[in-house]
Amino acid sequence: MHHNKPPLLIPRRRAILGTTGVLLASPALAQREFPSRPIRLIVPWLASAAADIQLRSLAQIATRHLGQPVIIENRAGASGILGAQLLASEAQGDGYLLTQLHNSALRVPFMMQRPPYDALRDFTFVIRLVGYSYGVVVRPDSPWQSWAQFVAHVKANPGKVSFGTAGVGTTQHVAMEQAARSAGLDWVHIPFRGGGDDVQALLGGNLDAVASSSLWAEMVQNGQLRLLVSFGEQRIARFPSVPTLRETGIDVAHTSPYGLVAPKGMDPGITRILHDALHRALLDPQHLALLERMDMPLAYLNSADYAASMPATLEEQRLVVRDLGLRM
Repeated sequence: MHHNKPPLLIPRRRAILGTTGVLLASPALAQREFPSRPIRLIVPWLASAAADIQLRSLAQIATRHLGQPVIIENRAGASGILGAQLLASEAQGDGYLLTQLHNSALRVPFMMQRPPYDALRDFTFVIRLVGYSYGVVVRPDSPWQSWAQFVAHVKANPGKVSFGTAGVGTTQHVAMEQAARSAGLDWVHIPFRGGGDDVQALLGGNLDAVASSSLWAEMVQNGQLRLLVSFGEQRIARFPSVPTLRETGIDVAHTSPYGLVAPKGMDPGITRILHDALHRALLDPQHLALLERMDMPLAYLNSADYAASMPATLEEQRLVVRDLGLRM
């Protein structure tokens, strides 16, 4: 009898392992087969925008970990919602189509009569990545050396000072509307297609100022632009003499963390493969060096935590739209 027990136990243990093997077959199968072709990453901004620069670096490094190229496609315009709109029209995620999901893309549907997507239902949340550094820049030959001087000029010339942003309802537009309300300012908003063309218009003398994410950083360092104020919780490390809006008496702060999403219903095994490759790319020294150059703070969340953060983030955006009366 004693000799018979181990043979009985061993097959039983094998049977248990076999069952587990069946349960894990789907992610394991996904892992073997995915990715078998290039992955498209829709960047809903122009090629010169801060997010485009960051995501190109991330895609290049993630390509090494995935063994397939991550190809960037730019679809600028419509306040940065074209990527989200495209993904929401897909029946189901297979891992080969991703887009950046940013706060403007969460906010804009609340500004529309017929929203083109439902952020909670239409996406698989893969990974949250980084936040932005925002600020207001002017030309170096402009008469304003400081934000206080700029605000004084706006107050003395209501309706005459123009500022550009990457679009209606973008975070930089929201911040400027909030600042205007707080400080009693009347200025003219000129929306652009998204990141880069507004700065070109400023350099060309067609605007007085631009509120933008940190694609201006190098130009400020080179003396091509002057940074008057930043929108974060703390001053930007590279520009320690430039105050935040809060320090100027305007109680507004934005870093707008963003991440990558896929269409809804994606295999969890594929989500995991993408998350892990993108997470490794996010923390790669080459990518971290770029973030430092762009003054973009890390805002990492894994897939589950990113999805869990969404209801509260959406509610914040709904209230912003309601309070400022924003409409498309």
